[in-house]
Amino acid sequence: MKRRIFCATATLLAGIGIAGHAMAQTKWDFATAYGPGNFHSKNNELFVKDVDAATGGKLKITPHFGASLFKMPEIKRAVQTGNAQMGEFFLVSFQNESQIFGADGLPFLVSNYDEAYRLYQAQKPALQKLLDKQGQVLLYSVAWPPQGIYTKKPVNSAADLKGMKWRVYSPTTARIGELIGAQPVTVQEAELSQALATGVVDGLITSSATGADNKLFESLKYYYNVQAWIPKNAVTVSKKAFGALDKSTQEAVLKAAAAAEQRGWKESREVDARSIAALKQGGMQVEQPSAQLKADLGKIGATVIKEWTDKAGTDGQAILDGYKAGK
Repeated sequence: MKRRIFCATATLLAGIGIAGHAMAQTKWDFATAYGPGNFHSKNNELFVKDVDAATGGKLKITPHFGASLFKMPEIKRAVQTGNAQMGEFFLVSFQNESQIFGADGLPFLVSNYDEAYRLYQAQKPALQKLLDKQGQVLLYSVAWPPQGIYTKKPVNSAADLKGMKWRVYSPTTARIGELIGAQPVTVQEAELSQALATGVVDGLITSSATGADNKLFESLKYYYNVQAWIPKNAVTVSKKAFGALDKSTQEAVLKAAAAAEQRGWKESREVDARSIAALKQGGMQVEQPSAQLKADLGKIGATVIKEWTDKAGTDGQAILDGYKAGK
């Protein structure tokens, strides 16, 4: 009889222990817009695994790739409202919300990764402050490869872009379209291949990685490596969700985030080289811009930067001053 009572008690305690463990586990949803094969997605997946290992499974993060949880424009808002604990979004797409988000989309301000990283360091304090006000914590931010021009026809000057059906994804790309006399058409990456196949778009600025991922060589013939700018994705977490973690788990998340940022920037450089090779292999002509095209685009860039600075005010000027000081 005593043995039965002991066994029953042990079973009950074990059950309570299991239940307690299950209750202690925290689960987060991580909304992203890119497919699992994209280098940002692979980096995010490694971040999730690092967190799982560092917390011993106490924090379980489930990534949802390919805009399967929320569409790209909805992800940032989903994190703000708590409908997703984590999210990844393209910073420059939210420039209309705050000019701070558009700093890394300023054309021809930076020309390589080292300069892009310095700009990020100058932008980061204002970015963290802004996101904090919106109920988010910036975990990490990773650059895309430099942006180039894709077209169906040869381009020797900005005049050759006039009248083109120009894909836009941010206020800056829309403004550039206006300045060159193109017809701006808003198309998110998930719809890009279809837009090209149906003739909705016949020209755009985007990264070599996006071009390779979406096989733009099937619809477009030329890629001009103008290195217009080096924009970034940001990965954020709900401030409320992060604040609910114990200190050791918070530290594990931040440590994994720092590793993801460093790893992501390194991978972006390598992806650029691989993606350009993939474009060539797919039959696309990869060209350097002519002197005339560079001069034309430089003038357009100067106009866009001045307009941005006027709108961004003292915060924007502080970013540019910080960037220049770091040179």
